[in-house]
Amino acid sequence: MKKKRFHVRTIIQIFFLLLIALVVTNKELADSGQGLPFLSEASIHAICPFGGVVSIYQFVTEGSYVHRIHDSSFVLMFLVLILTLLFGAVFCGWVCPLGSVQEWISKMGKQLFGKSYNHFVPVKVDQALRYLRYGVLIWVLYATANTAQLVFKSVDPYYALFQFWTGEVAASAIITLILVLLASLWIERPWCKYFCPFGAILGLISKISLFSLTRDPNTCIDCKICDRVCPMNIKISILNSVRHTNCIVCLECSSEEACPVKDTLLLSTKLKVENRVGEQGRK
Repeated sequence: MKKKRFHVRTIIQIFFLLLIALVVTNKELADSGQGLPFLSEASIHAICPFGGVVSIYQFVTEGSYVHRIHDSSFVLMFLVLILTLLFGAVFCGWVCPLGSVQEWISKMGKQLFGKSYNHFVPVKVDQALRYLRYGVLIWVLYATANTAQLVFKSVDPYYALFQFWTGEVAASAIITLILVLLASLWIERPWCKYFCPFGAILGLISKISLFSLTRDPNTCIDCKICDRVCPMNIKISILNSVRHTNCIVCLECSSEEACPVKDTLLLSTKLKVENRVGEQGRK
Protein backbone atom coordinates (compact mmCIF):
# COMPACT_ATOMS: atom_id res chain seq x y z
CA MET A 1 0.00 0.00 0.00
CA LYS A 2 1.15 3.51 -0.71
CA LYS A 3 2.53 5.53 2.16
CA LYS A 4 -0.04 7.89 3.63
CA ARG A 5 0.74 11.57 3.31
CA PHE A 6 -0.45 14.77 4.90
CA HIS A 7 -2.60 15.68 1.93
CA VAL A 8 -4.66 18.62 0.80
CA ARG A 9 -7.91 17.31 2.28
CA THR A 10 -6.47 17.33 5.79
CA ILE A 11 -5.33 20.93 5.38
CA ILE A 12 -8.79 21.95 4.15
CA GLN A 13 -10.48 20.14 7.05
CA ILE A 14 -8.28 21.93 9.59
CA PHE A 15 -8.88 25.26 7.85
CA PHE A 16 -12.67 25.00 8.09
CA LEU A 17 -12.58 23.76 11.68
CA LEU A 18 -10.44 26.72 12.73
CA LEU A 19 -12.45 29.18 10.62
CA ILE A 20 -15.79 28.22 12.14
CA ALA A 21 -14.31 28.09 15.64
CA LEU A 22 -12.90 31.59 15.10
CA VAL A 23 -16.19 33.00 13.79
CA VAL A 24 -18.18 31.47 16.64
CA THR A 25 -15.71 32.71 19.25
CA ASN A 26 -15.72 36.18 17.73
CA LYS A 27 -19.53 36.25 17.92
CA GLU A 28 -19.40 35.59 21.65
CA LEU A 29 -16.72 38.28 22.09
CA ALA A 30 -18.70 40.75 19.95
CA ASP A 31 -21.74 40.32 22.18
CA SER A 32 -19.64 41.64 25.06
CA GLY A 33 -18.09 44.43 22.96
CA GLN A 34 -14.74 42.69 22.45
CA GLY A 35 -15.08 41.22 18.95
CA LEU A 36 -12.43 41.52 16.27
CA PRO A 37 -13.46 44.26 13.79
CA PHE A 38 -12.17 42.45 10.71
CA LEU A 39 -14.28 39.34 11.36
CA SER A 40 -17.97 38.78 10.77
CA GLU A 41 -20.18 38.75 13.85
CA ALA A 42 -22.33 35.98 12.38
CA SER A 43 -23.68 33.32 14.71
CA ILE A 44 -23.13 29.63 14.11
CA HIS A 45 -26.68 29.42 12.73
CA ALA A 46 -25.86 32.00 10.05
CA ILE A 47 -22.95 29.94 8.74
CA CYS A 48 -24.72 26.57 8.73
CA PRO A 49 -26.11 25.47 5.34
CA PHE A 50 -28.57 23.07 7.00
CA GLY A 51 -30.30 26.12 8.47
CA GLY A 52 -31.42 26.98 4.96
CA VAL A 53 -32.91 23.51 4.52
CA VAL A 54 -35.02 23.64 7.68
CA SER A 55 -36.26 27.12 6.74
CA ILE A 56 -37.50 26.25 3.25
CA TYR A 57 -41.08 25.53 4.32
CA GLN A 58 -41.48 28.74 6.29
CA PHE A 59 -39.79 30.81 3.59
CA VAL A 60 -42.10 29.42 0.89
CA THR A 61 -45.30 29.70 2.93
CA GLU A 62 -44.65 32.90 4.89
CA GLY A 63 -41.67 34.58 3.26
CA SER A 64 -39.72 34.56 6.52
CA TYR A 65 -37.05 32.45 8.19
CA VAL A 66 -37.04 30.13 11.15
CA HIS A 67 -35.88 31.91 14.31
CA ARG A 68 -32.12 32.64 14.19
CA ILE A 69 -31.72 31.66 10.54
CA HIS A 70 -30.38 34.30 8.13
CA ASP A 71 -30.02 34.91 4.39
CA SER A 72 -26.50 33.55 4.61
CA SER A 73 -27.83 30.08 5.51
CA PHE A 74 -29.78 30.00 2.25
CA VAL A 75 -26.77 31.16 0.26
CA LEU A 76 -24.55 28.51 1.84
CA MET A 77 -27.22 25.86 1.32
CA PHE A 78 -27.37 26.56 -2.43
CA LEU A 79 -23.58 26.64 -2.70
CA VAL A 80 -23.30 23.25 -1.00
CA LEU A 81 -26.08 21.79 -3.15
CA ILE A 82 -24.37 23.01 -6.34
CA LEU A 83 -21.06 21.59 -5.12
CA THR A 84 -22.78 18.27 -4.45
CA LEU A 85 -24.37 18.20 -7.91
CA LEU A 86 -20.91 18.63 -9.37
CA PHE A 87 -18.70 16.42 -7.21
CA GLY A 88 -20.86 14.49 -4.76
CA ALA A 89 -20.94 14.89 -0.97
CA VAL A 90 -17.55 16.62 -0.72
CA PHE A 91 -18.96 18.91 1.97
CA CYS A 92 -19.15 15.89 4.27
CA GLY A 93 -15.66 14.64 3.53
CA TRP A 94 -13.76 17.90 3.15
CA VAL A 95 -15.57 20.71 4.99
CA CYS A 96 -17.83 19.59 7.85
CA PRO A 97 -15.89 20.00 11.12
CA LEU A 98 -17.96 17.44 12.99
CA GLY A 99 -17.11 14.84 10.37
CA SER A 100 -13.43 15.79 10.60
CA VAL A 101 -13.35 15.49 14.40
CA GLN A 102 -14.94 12.04 14.22
CA GLU A 103 -12.38 11.05 11.61
CA TRP A 104 -9.45 12.21 13.72
CA ILE A 105 -10.75 10.34 16.77
CA SER A 106 -11.04 7.25 14.58
CA LYS A 107 -7.25 7.21 14.29
CA MET A 108 -7.12 6.32 18.00
CA GLY A 109 -9.71 3.61 17.42
CA LYS A 110 -7.58 2.12 14.65
CA GLN A 111 -4.59 2.05 16.99
CA LEU A 112 -6.66 0.31 19.67
CA PHE A 113 -8.49 -2.26 17.57
CA GLY A 114 -6.45 -2.66 14.38
CA LYS A 115 -8.27 -4.44 11.56
CA SER A 116 -11.36 -4.94 13.72
CA TYR A 117 -11.97 -1.20 13.82
CA ASN A 118 -15.08 -0.05 11.95
CA HIS A 119 -16.29 -3.65 11.63
CA PHE A 120 -17.95 -4.19 15.00
CA VAL A 121 -21.48 -3.61 13.69
CA PRO A 122 -22.84 -6.65 11.77
CA VAL A 123 -23.36 -5.90 8.09
CA LYS A 124 -27.14 -6.35 8.13
CA VAL A 125 -27.50 -4.19 11.23
CA ASP A 126 -25.23 -1.57 9.68
CA GLN A 127 -27.32 -1.45 6.50
CA ALA A 128 -30.53 -1.05 8.51
CA LEU A 129 -29.08 1.69 10.71
CA ARG A 130 -28.13 3.75 7.65
CA TYR A 131 -31.82 4.50 7.07
CA LEU A 132 -32.06 6.24 10.45
CA ARG A 133 -30.72 9.52 9.10
CA TYR A 134 -33.67 9.77 6.71
CA GLY A 135 -35.98 9.39 9.69
CA VAL A 136 -34.06 12.13 11.50
CA LEU A 137 -34.36 14.36 8.43
CA ILE A 138 -38.14 13.86 8.21
CA TRP A 139 -38.54 14.56 11.93
CA VAL A 140 -36.42 17.73 11.79
CA LEU A 141 -38.26 19.14 8.77
CA TYR A 142 -41.69 18.32 10.21
CA ALA A 143 -40.97 19.61 13.72
CA THR A 144 -39.31 22.80 12.44
CA ALA A 145 -42.16 23.53 10.02
CA ASN A 146 -44.70 23.15 12.82
CA THR A 147 -42.89 25.18 15.47
CA ALA A 148 -40.88 27.70 13.39
CA GLN A 149 -38.07 27.01 15.87
CA LEU A 150 -34.69 25.29 15.54
CA VAL A 151 -35.82 22.15 17.35
CA PHE A 152 -32.82 20.20 16.13
CA LYS A 153 -30.34 22.27 18.10
CA SER A 154 -31.48 20.52 21.28
CA VAL A 155 -29.77 17.33 20.05
CA ASP A 156 -27.39 18.69 17.42
CA PRO A 157 -23.77 17.59 18.11
CA TYR A 158 -22.46 20.10 15.54
CA TYR A 159 -24.01 22.97 17.51
CA ALA A 160 -22.70 21.51 20.75
CA LEU A 161 -19.18 21.12 19.35
CA PHE A 162 -18.79 24.87 18.89
CA GLN A 163 -21.07 26.19 21.63
CA PHE A 164 -20.58 23.84 24.59
CA TRP A 165 -18.58 26.47 26.46
CA THR A 166 -21.21 29.21 26.15
CA GLY A 167 -23.85 27.80 28.49
CA GLU A 168 -26.47 28.05 25.71
CA VAL A 169 -26.38 24.39 24.68
CA ALA A 170 -28.98 21.93 25.93
CA ALA A 171 -27.65 19.04 27.99
CA SER A 172 -29.16 16.65 25.44
CA ALA A 173 -27.00 18.13 22.65
CA ILE A 174 -23.85 17.82 24.76
CA ILE A 175 -24.73 14.21 25.60
CA THR A 176 -25.27 13.49 21.89
CA LEU A 177 -21.87 14.99 21.07
CA ILE A 178 -20.12 12.93 23.77
CA LEU A 179 -21.81 9.73 22.56
CA VAL A 180 -20.85 10.46 18.94
CA LEU A 181 -17.22 11.12 19.84
CA LEU A 182 -17.02 8.00 22.01
CA ALA A 183 -18.66 5.88 19.31
CA SER A 184 -15.98 7.13 16.90
CA LEU A 185 -13.51 4.94 18.79
CA TRP A 186 -15.33 1.88 17.40
CA ILE A 187 -17.15 3.16 14.30
CA GLU A 188 -15.73 5.64 11.79
CA ARG A 189 -17.99 8.69 11.39
CA PRO A 190 -20.99 7.20 13.24
CA TRP A 191 -22.98 10.44 13.08
CA CYS A 192 -22.39 10.75 9.33
CA LYS A 193 -23.36 7.13 8.67
CA TYR A 194 -26.46 6.82 10.79
CA PHE A 195 -27.92 10.12 11.94
CA CYS A 196 -26.88 13.24 10.00
CA PRO A 197 -29.97 14.75 8.27
CA PHE A 198 -27.93 17.06 6.04
CA GLY A 199 -25.75 14.15 4.97
CA ALA A 200 -28.94 12.28 4.03
CA ILE A 201 -29.90 15.06 1.62
CA LEU A 202 -26.42 15.38 0.12
CA GLY A 203 -26.14 11.62 -0.28
CA LEU A 204 -29.32 11.48 -2.34
CA ILE A 205 -28.23 14.42 -4.52
CA SER A 206 -24.81 12.85 -5.07
CA LYS A 207 -26.52 10.00 -6.93
CA ILE A 208 -26.84 12.38 -9.90
CA SER A 209 -23.58 14.30 -9.47
CA LEU A 210 -21.55 15.13 -12.57
CA PHE A 211 -18.35 13.64 -11.17
CA SER A 212 -17.96 10.53 -9.02
CA LEU A 213 -15.27 8.07 -8.04
CA THR A 214 -14.92 5.58 -10.86
CA ARG A 215 -13.22 2.19 -10.96
CA ASP A 216 -11.60 0.98 -14.16
CA PRO A 217 -12.54 -2.72 -14.42
CA ASN A 218 -9.85 -3.18 -17.07
CA THR A 219 -6.99 -2.44 -14.67
CA CYS A 220 -8.52 -3.38 -11.29
CA ILE A 221 -6.65 -6.33 -9.72
CA ASP A 222 -9.40 -7.05 -7.16
CA CYS A 223 -7.07 -6.52 -4.19
CA LYS A 224 -9.98 -4.96 -2.21
CA ILE A 225 -7.73 -2.41 -0.53
CA CYS A 226 -10.33 0.20 -1.47
CA ASP A 227 -12.98 -1.70 0.53
CA ARG A 228 -10.74 -1.90 3.59
CA VAL A 229 -9.78 1.80 3.70
CA CYS A 230 -13.26 3.21 2.99
CA PRO A 231 -14.44 4.96 6.18
CA MET A 232 -18.08 4.44 5.17
CA ASN A 233 -17.73 0.67 4.60
CA ILE A 234 -18.72 0.86 0.92
CA LYS A 235 -17.87 -2.17 -1.23
CA ILE A 236 -16.04 -0.12 -3.85
CA SER A 237 -14.43 -3.14 -5.51
CA ILE A 238 -17.77 -4.27 -7.00
CA LEU A 239 -18.78 -0.84 -8.34
CA ASN A 240 -17.81 0.90 -11.55
CA SER A 241 -19.15 4.25 -10.35
CA VAL A 242 -19.18 4.91 -6.61
CA ARG A 243 -22.51 6.75 -6.35
CA HIS A 244 -23.33 5.36 -2.93
CA THR A 245 -25.46 7.63 -0.73
CA ASN A 246 -22.87 7.33 2.04
CA CYS A 247 -19.83 8.19 -0.07
CA ILE A 248 -18.17 11.35 1.27
CA VAL A 249 -15.68 11.63 -1.62
CA CYS A 250 -12.74 11.52 0.79
CA LEU A 251 -10.64 9.85 -1.94
CA GLU A 252 -8.95 7.60 0.63
CA CYS A 253 -9.53 4.66 -1.72
CA SER A 254 -8.28 6.42 -4.85
CA SER A 255 -5.20 5.73 -6.95
CA GLU A 256 -3.60 8.75 -5.31
CA GLU A 257 -3.94 7.23 -1.84
CA ALA A 258 -4.54 3.50 -1.57
CA CYS A 259 -5.16 1.84 -4.93
CA PRO A 260 -1.89 0.21 -6.06
CA VAL A 261 -2.68 0.46 -9.78
CA LYS A 262 -2.33 3.88 -11.36
CA ASP A 263 -5.51 5.53 -12.69
CA THR A 264 -7.76 2.66 -11.59
CA LEU A 265 -9.79 4.63 -9.04
CA LEU A 266 -10.24 8.27 -9.99
CA LEU A 267 -12.76 11.08 -9.73
CA SER A 268 -14.28 11.36 -13.20
CA THR A 269 -17.53 11.79 -15.11
CA LYS A 270 -20.29 9.29 -15.88
CA LEU A 271 -19.25 9.31 -19.55
CA LYS A 272 -15.78 8.13 -18.55
CA VAL A 273 -17.30 5.21 -16.65
CA GLU A 274 -19.41 4.18 -19.63
CA ASN A 275 -16.34 4.30 -21.87
CA ARG A 276 -14.37 2.13 -19.46
CA VAL A 277 -17.14 -0.46 -19.19
CA GLY A 278 -17.56 -0.42 -22.98
CA GLU A 279 -13.87 -1.12 -23.45
CA GLN A 280 -14.08 -4.07 -21.10
CA GLY A 281 -17.10 -5.45 -22.97
CA ARG A 282 -15.27 -5.36 -26.29
CA LYS A 283 -12.40 -7.45 -24.98
